[in-house]
Amino acid sequence: MNKVDTAVELFRSGLNCSQAMLTVFGEPHGLDSTTASKLGRPLGGGMGRLARTCGALTGAMLILGLSVEREEEKESRTATAHAVQELMRRFEARHGTSECRVLLGADMTTEDGMNKIQEEKLISTVCPTFVRDAAQILEELLGAS
Repeated sequence: MNKVDTAVELFRSGLNCSQAMLTVFGEPHGLDSTTASKLGRPLGGGMGRLARTCGALTGAMLILGLSVEREEEKESRTATAHAVQELMRRFEARHGTSECRVLLGADMTTEDGMNKIQEEKLISTVCPTFVRDAAQILEELLGAS
């Protein structure tokens, strides 16, 4: 199974979107699965279930931070910022947004939104697509860094 499929499978098996990304893509950078899971905990649900930036994207951003290395730290920060911008540009080109509440079509910070998410099983039916797309884009960016 490739990394993209593994990230989706980990998400479907119970990790949040960010945990899945960090677990799969963090290993080559010395990030063990336990630490990856702990780091990803607060990022699921659009950062602490605030329905903001998609957790698959925030996890991918952290991986870019681990992956993009240049000779000088300032160059590394600049290159990482460019990679994050490209990640967001590509993801938003596919989905129109990077905001969890818009991607889901429901705001988990409200009772009505949570009811809709639960009734329509949006996390299990909609989010795997976002994990897959973020993982595919991340894989492409890692190949280019």
